[in-house]
Amino acid sequence: MSSSFDKFQKRRLISSYFSVVLSIFLVLFLLGTLGLFIINSKKLADDFKEKIAMTVFFKNEANDTILKSFGTELKRAPFAKKIVYVSKEEAAKVHTDIIGEDFLTFLGENPLQNSYDIHIKADYVEKDSVAKIERQLRTNNPMISDIVYDKQLVNLVNDNIKKVSMWILIITCFLTFIAVLLINSSLRLSIYSNRFIIKTMQMVGATKSFIRKPFVMRSVKLGMLGAALAILALIGLLSYVQTNFPDLGILDDKGLILLVFIAVFGFGVLITWLSTHFATQRFLNLRTDDLY
Repeated sequence: MSSSFDKFQKRRLISSYFSVVLSIFLVLFLLGTLGLFIINSKKLADDFKEKIAMTVFFKNEANDTILKSFGTELKRAPFAKKIVYVSKEEAAKVHTDIIGEDFLTFLGENPLQNSYDIHIKADYVEKDSVAKIERQLRTNNPMISDIVYDKQLVNLVNDNIKKVSMWILIITCFLTFIAVLLINSSLRLSIYSNRFIIKTMQMVGATKSFIRKPFVMRSVKLGMLGAALAILALIGLLSYVQTNFPDLGILDDKGLILLVFIAVFGFGVLITWLSTHFATQRFLNLRTDDLY
């Protein structure tokens, strides 16, 4: 009979530990995922900004020397991330592929112009900065026929990035608060099941720190285990994203990724230590009658 009861107690204890570790793991994994998203959000936003191209068209009178000189000038420009020269012959071929027929046969000549597609660095993709770049190019190069880019898209991208950043901050604060509550509740329930043991130890003369220490150490170990599992899951998530979306370069900032892992581990240890400390303190301060 005693053996059956001991097995029941052991299963109950393992079940309690499992639920605590699982709750810590899920919460820390969610927070870690959010942290990884935050450190990569600027990279994602910059990558999107740099896909916006400014196309510079040249007059037909512009010869190869002028075009090459302009290309050399762009390579030295601090705002240029990437430049692509598109001759009017290449542009005609692209248009032919798009419309499905050779428009040069009935026009008799190529009406398109030589051009450069300029992908501007993300820091310069602002309304005023792009307008300044446009004015500078027009002033320094009289052979430029026209400069075209999506002005509305530039404004829309910047406005939306600011809104998304604000919501990310709000969601981060909310999830952190929920994480603290969930982990704290799981640990409080675990301590609650041992409230009679705590009070018995106190009644036989054990000090509060002596009683509290094993519970705190156990919870910290569970927190470390949950954090370690969360970090392993985050590594798996990073590997999956890197394998399937290599262009994102999600593993480029290894220092920041390591910082997120350290923060996840530290948060797991800190919250379990604090929650267990205050939970045991609460039952230590209760009268015996209040335990029921």
